[in-house]
This record gives sequence, structure tokens and C-alpha cells, in this order.
Amino acid sequence: MTSSLPDPVELTSRLIQIDTSNPPGNEGAVAAVLAPLLEEAGYTVEMHDMAPGRPNLVARRAWGPEPPLLLTGHMDTVTEGGEQWARGPFGGEVAQGLVHGRGASDMKSGLAVMTVAAMALAKEKPTKSGLVLVFTASEENGCQGAEHLVQNPAVLGGAGAMLVAEPTANLPVLGHKGALWLRGRCAGKAAHGSMPELGDNAIYKAAAAVNRLAAYRFDAQPHPVLGRATLNVGTISGGRATNVVPEKAEFTVDLRLIPGLEPDEVQAELGRFLGDAVSLERIVGAGALWTEADHPWIAKVLQILAQRRGQSFTPAGVPYFTDGSALSRGLGGVPSLLLGPGEPGKAHVVNESCPVANIEQAAADYLAIVKDWCGA
Repeated sequence: MTSSLPDPVELTSRLIQIDTSNPPGNEGAVAAVLAPLLEEAGYTVEMHDMAPGRPNLVARRAWGPEPPLLLTGHMDTVTEGGEQWARGPFGGEVAQGLVHGRGASDMKSGLAVMTVAAMALAKEKPTKSGLVLVFTASEENGCQGAEHLVQNPAVLGGAGAMLVAEPTANLPVLGHKGALWLRGRCAGKAAHGSMPELGDNAIYKAAAAVNRLAAYRFDAQPHPVLGRATLNVGTISGGRATNVVPEKAEFTVDLRLIPGLEPDEVQAELGRFLGDAVSLERIVGAGALWTEADHPWIAKVLQILAQRRGQSFTPAGVPYFTDGSALSRGLGGVPSLLLGPGEPGKAHVVNESCPVANIEQAAADYLAIVKDWCGA
């Protein structure tokens, strides 16, 4: 193993220079940078394609008999968007205390921090446990890479706990709402617009369904941190000409779920609520992710962070959802924590950036956490 570790800021910059906008993804190019670093540190690295050229990277190293800690993040980003950037979106420029470019916060800084922490741990000679690193493809398109791993449990393996390096500005986050995205389809019968009585208007059916959804109420009390489950109709479409009775129409629904509301159950309930006039198709189904602050491992991590930073932390959640939902399900509901250097407000925006200080702090925090877990 090399005597020196990569600088996490420089590694972040290098990863930003690889365009992994999704679509098309191109995550294999990022994996090709990170895999040799982890292999040099003694990790066994495997690539598992969810699609050609779009691998999930899974790296493992065990030093002791206890279950490993799993570190995870995604290698894809959203596209750069149509607006002009002050600096190139794929330049990875470091200036004015910031790393600039698409993925700086969401979440190539997180990938860099996890990689450097894993390499540093290998120098510490742990005795208790090990690490698994799972770097996924296509998180930005419904957690497709993570779902692929969940469908292949022999590849994912097991873990005792999970750290998700999504952007939290280095604040520990106990979880997030789930997301259930559905497409509702209504079928009718086409006819000439001058004789609507001969047809069956699918748009009327869709409109009636949407009006019903506006009145839908979840049978669940608000979560003390995440708040209420929500429902939003995001799109509606149908028809092909003004003078034709539409034979089909569809709409999409975005439901954000709190702990206790499972996607399968909510979808079934919504199907009963809307009735036979609507068929529901799932687009995304990610359950809520939450671990209480008094869980022993969470409490230990919060203690480590409090000692390092001289402050305590209030239990917090975030509105976005992550690969953690799918991976937690595949791992049997292990305790999970979101902790990453990226700034949530900089994700998915033009002129994305991440503070250099955040990256440096996160690398040190991650090393302290993995050393504690692995007995180093």
C-alpha cells in the first residue's frame, strides 16, 4: 500500500472532472479511479453492472469476526442543466475555499471522503471488524443501482450498520422520508368530438381521480422529526386532438412516506381508494429510513462527533430520499446514519460547490467513526 493517502479535496476535484450526468451515467469511469485506490489498500473490489458500463462498486476488507460497517454513496449526478455556469461544471476547480462543479456536494465529495477514510483505516490495523464500501450507479434515477444490489443479496452481503455520505453539511441526520411515485392510467373509448356520447372520456376519469386525491388523508400520525406524509399530483396528460374524445389519460403522484407507512401497503390502499377506473403503476418505491438517536451505535457516533466538534446535535431528518432506503431493506433494517460533507442547498443547482473545510472535516470524522467500529 502506498505510504501517502490521496488528498480528499484533490480526489473530489478529480472525480468532478469525470462527467457522470444521469442520463447516461458513465459511472464506470469513476469506479475505474476509485477501485485501484481501494485495491492498493488491501480491499477486495468487485464491479457488478446494473447496465453495460454502469457498475456498482462493492469493496470489502475484514479484520475481525464482527459484522462490518457499510459506507455508501452514488457515483452518478444530475445533468448540468441549461443555465450558464460561472465555472465549468466539470472543471473541478478549487477556488475561494470551495470545490466547484457538478457533483461537488451531491456527492463526489462524499465518495472521496469514504475512499480516503477506508484507505486510512487500513493503516491502523483494526482487530474487531471490517468495512464494506458500496458505490452505486443511477441513484438519481430512482435508486436503480441500489435496487439491483438488493435483488442480488449474495453480492450485497451483510453489515451491522450503514453510513450514507449524502450531503448533510457534516451534520448527523437520522433518516428521511420515503418516496412512492405512481403513474395512474385511465382508459376510455375514442369518438368524434361532435358525438361524445359515443365515446368514453378518459380525461374525465383522470380528473375525477385527481380530485379524489386532493382530498386523500393518510391514516398516520405525524413523525416527531419528519412531520407528515404528503401527496402531490405532479403531472397529468391525455388526449390527442381537440375534436377527439380521449381514449387514454394518465397522471403521476409523488407520495412522501414517514416511518410506519410501507410503499406496498400505501399503493394497495390508494388503489382501493381510487377504484377500478384507475390502474396504478409504480415508478419509484423507497421506504422511509429512520434510526432513533438512542440506538447504541447512533449514540456512539453522536458522542464521537460531539467530542470532536465540541457541540451536541439535535435529531434531524432531511426531505430527500437516498439509496439508504433500498440498501437498508436489503440488509434487514440495520441502523443507519446520513453524514456527508456536501451542502444540501447546493445539490442539483447551477454553480454547485462544496466547502473545502467540509471535506477535510468529513474525512477526519469518517476515520474516527470507522476506527471505533472496527477496533483500531
